[in-house]
Amino acid sequence: MDAPAPLFAARHLTKRYGAATVVNDLSFEIAPGECLGVIGPNGAGKTTTVRMCLGQTEPDSGEVTAMGLSLPQDAMAIKARLGVVTQFDTLDPDFTCQENLLVYGRYFGLPARQVRERIPRLLEFAALTHKAQARPAELSGGMRRRLSLARALVNDPALLVLDEPTTGLDPQARHLMWERLQLLLQQGKSILLTTHFMDEAERLCHRLLVMDQGRKIAEGRPRDLIASHLEPDVVEAYGQGALDLVDSPLRAHAARVEVSGETVFFYTQDARALLQALSNRPGLRTLHRPANLEDLFLKLTGRQIREEA
Repeated sequence: MDAPAPLFAARHLTKRYGAATVVNDLSFEIAPGECLGVIGPNGAGKTTTVRMCLGQTEPDSGEVTAMGLSLPQDAMAIKARLGVVTQFDTLDPDFTCQENLLVYGRYFGLPARQVRERIPRLLEFAALTHKAQARPAELSGGMRRRLSLARALVNDPALLVLDEPTTGLDPQARHLMWERLQLLLQQGKSILLTTHFMDEAERLCHRLLVMDQGRKIAEGRPRDLIASHLEPDVVEAYGQGALDLVDSPLRAHAARVEVSGETVFFYTQDARALLQALSNRPGLRTLHRPANLEDLFLKLTGRQIREEA
């Protein structure tokens, strides 16, 4: 059976600002009901990519199509079927939760009666029914993010574009947000998600696009990417004498060794032998775990700090 046509596609997107190429020949697709995650260090081009996908920034070359329509000529029709949650809340502080949803729905030209009928379900979905008459300043950070998500759903979009939707939230609020996003995927919504949280990316995303310096450097399902780029096991060694291990014969037990601060990371196919060799070193502490998405991210993009532009 042929695969369904993509709901959304970006083809050969390129964007330059002066001499700097911020996005360089980037292509990707999103299938119906799929969550595509975009990850990369600061300055990788993620935000510019999202802005081009939303029609807020015009690419120097390339094209964006969504739901059988094209940007920029069909921008209004495409935006009518998009839901957007930006990095920072853009809720109206003078309106209650209920009023924020009503006014936003009217921006799409939806009849007031239709929006009013949707508001109770949206507030229930966001776990904010008891806060219907509260203003954003009276809500916690997690509540405001859920209200932003509910607002993005007011037009019943086919595709949600979520730009770091859980930044700044505590673990409980993040997990509740993840639960709501999983429900949306189960309902058949598609999601384009940017995030700096690797556990979030692995939990929510069917596929990942890894960007660095404006280019796509890897793409695939999270576990497939981990398996293809990394050894299966990681042994972290820290404490007394850890850094002395870097140039010791123990390197022979690992395919790759990295250092971050005072921790030595051994990427290995044979964790048992390495742990046994490390066990007779007093003062040394070890942690054995499977390779994860954070290891992949650091291998592909490096461990150096990327400052915000």
